[in-house]
Amino acid sequence: MTDRIDSPARVCPNCDGFPAVAVTLGGRTSAGHLRTITVHCPKCHGLGTLATRTTALAGGRA
Repeated sequence: MTDRIDSPARVCPNCDGFPAVAVTLGGRTSAGHLRTITVHCPKCHGLGTLATRTTALAGGRA
C-alpha cells in the first residue's frame, strides 16, 4: 500500500515565491535610515504560493 503524496504548492507566477519586498521611498530619516515600506504580492496576498488546482476538465478521464 502506498503512502499518500501531497502535491507541492505552486509557486506564485507573479512574485516567483518572494511575496514581500521592501521598497524605498527615497530620502532618509533624521537618524539616517532609509524610509521603506513593505509591499505584498497582490496575486498570492503575501504567501508566495497558490492553491493547487483541484477542478477536473469537462470530459476528462477519471
